[in-house]
Amino acid sequence: MSLATRITELAQAIAADVKSLKAAQGNLSVLNTTAKTSLVAAINEVLQLAQAAGSSSGAAINDAAASAGSTFSSSHIITLLADLKNQILGGASSALDTLAEIEARFGTDETAVANLLTAVGNRLSFADAQSLTAAQQLQACANLGIGDPTTDFLAAYTAAKG
Repeated sequence: MSLATRITELAQAIAADVKSLKAAQGNLSVLNTTAKTSLVAAINEVLQLAQAAGSSSGAAINDAAASAGSTFSSSHIITLLADLKNQILGGASSALDTLAEIEARFGTDETAVANLLTAVGNRLSFADAQSLTAAQQLQACANLGIGDPTTDFLAAYTAAKG
């Protein structure tokens, strides 16, 4: 599925949500709070309830599951960050697992740098302006999974919101 298709589906979903919000706009009686005069008052009521249920900050520690009414402990956050680091490194050896080590390696290997520069020169640039034909633009977008760069997202949104 191309990015254009995904963005079109997103625009359609947003339009459906806007329709739903428009239908509920001004109908504060459906709130499950005692404060029904405004959304701000209802949100403040929920915040006060959360603070009363937990500590003075309102955030009770719960490492079992993420929720809006609790937070993870610092040790659980550190574990999650370590897991994320491992996912980013993807098993890279300790010799090249930091940006400084990568710079040190490629900074001294002129052949590798020359090969990289040649390869980069043959690619679509995000740093320099390039003149691409419509066919080249379409191919570049297809390679990136974006789809047709001429997709009219406004038309998709307008059609979806009816």
